[in-house]
Amino acid sequence: MAKNSFRGMPGGMNQAAMMKQAQKMQQEMLRMQQEQETKTYISTSGGGMVSATVNGKHELVDLQIKPDAVDPDDVEMLQDMVIAAVNEAMRAADTDAANNMSRLTGGLNLGGLF
Repeated sequence: MAKNSFRGMPGGMNQAAMMKQAQKMQQEMLRMQQEQETKTYISTSGGGMVSATVNGKHELVDLQIKPDAVDPDDVEMLQDMVIAAVNEAMRAADTDAANNMSRLTGGLNLGGLF
């Protein structure tokens, strides 16, 4: 077996090559995280009566409520629409982040490693 190689590694990948690959993956992951943080995700509820915008850092950055959605006799409906819009925008951000990570790792589940 060649010196500085790992058993079972295809082609006898040496430690230096493996470290270089890990550093490249880490740099790409950082780039993707920074890009993710600048994205925005918009979701609506109540037939467009409420619109929520979140960013990739899971911060609510905008909330639009149409005047017709405000019914003093049914505040709970408005609350439900706000919650639904915000949660859906957050899910969209999570799904996008997971898809990007999957592309980076080639579909490997790294169990929260990154």
